[in-house]
Amino acid sequence: MNLKKLILPALSFAMALFVSGLLVAFSDSNVLALKGQPLEMISKAFATAGAAYWALFRGSIFDPQLAQDSFIQGFYPFSETLVAASPLILTGLSVALAFRAGLFNIGAQGQFIAGAIGASWVGFTFELPVVIHTLAAMSAAIIFAGLYGGLVGLLKARTGAHEVIVTIMLNYVAAYFLLWLLSTTAFLRPGRQDPLAPEVRESAQLPHLFGEDLRANLGFFIALAAAGAIWWLLNRSTWGFRFRAVGANADASRTAGISVARVTTSVMFIAGALAGLGGAMQILGSEPAMTAGIGGSFGFDAITVALLARANPIGTVFAALLFGALRAGGLTMQASTETPLDLVLVIQALVVLFIAAPALVKALFRLKNVETGEAVASKGWNG
Repeated sequence: MNLKKLILPALSFAMALFVSGLLVAFSDSNVLALKGQPLEMISKAFATAGAAYWALFRGSIFDPQLAQDSFIQGFYPFSETLVAASPLILTGLSVALAFRAGLFNIGAQGQFIAGAIGASWVGFTFELPVVIHTLAAMSAAIIFAGLYGGLVGLLKARTGAHEVIVTIMLNYVAAYFLLWLLSTTAFLRPGRQDPLAPEVRESAQLPHLFGEDLRANLGFFIALAAAGAIWWLLNRSTWGFRFRAVGANADASRTAGISVARVTTSVMFIAGALAGLGGAMQILGSEPAMTAGIGGSFGFDAITVALLARANPIGTVFAALLFGALRAGGLTMQASTETPLDLVLVIQALVVLFIAAPALVKALFRLKNVETGEAVASKGWNG
């Protein structure tokens, strides 16, 4: 592995933490109250930022207080990080794969919802053996969301409709379709008036990894397997070569005999299937009862994850873990240090800013001959 590729991301992350620490410190009223005492103010600022980051660690990796009763319980925050990261890995892969083929898949949110609908319906409707029921629910999510994403590719290939416009509109279609479904007798839990579906049967739910007290489940390893599969597809298969060729230059690929229409449709089907599998992980792993807010912001966060990873499948795993940790630790940071939860979003934005703008970091540190990694190959509005 070329260590030069790690220098820029490491410095970018350090810069993001430093700037975020300044924001955390100087948004604290106790720090600002010492503005007439510079040394005390600086000392208090460092202490405040350190306390916030320690709370973030306790909320996302390991909490010594929880470990007093049971050592394994101390890893409850890390379990929550894995729970948050699993759907992010899959939706991030969805966006990253489309990027590599020159497409901008903003529709991961709608595809995530489509997958959640399929997994939930199979999960609470049918009575099947344990492993078969889980596989059936996941298959339904893949098919539902794959077709939903494939529709975008088909429309682009046949009519020239831009995938950005189509996917944005289909996000709204999926969200409002879910709201309507939760008002029907088929999806509304008996005896309830609020939009809440029946719980997925236990036979369809993913097994927990570290006991029932920790929510981390098999979905994380499914997400890792998907990342490995997409890496192999892009770098070791003929279809992956076609995807990358079309992403680099569609006209040259067409001249070379590659069917751009088939590649576009195939990529969007696989991208939709990945996002839908993320929806299945959420339903079968951590939220067995589907609500109108099941999609959360996973589909939109996936765009940030994919950009942060530079559309690299392995990088997507680490980017999703980072965002999962920030999501899991943000509440602890807010509760322990009274740091506004909005600042966690600012930290996420700063991480992306510094990593997505390598020229800025290279200029700040006067770096030369440092590799910036592979560029994202989306054609954007020129497609």
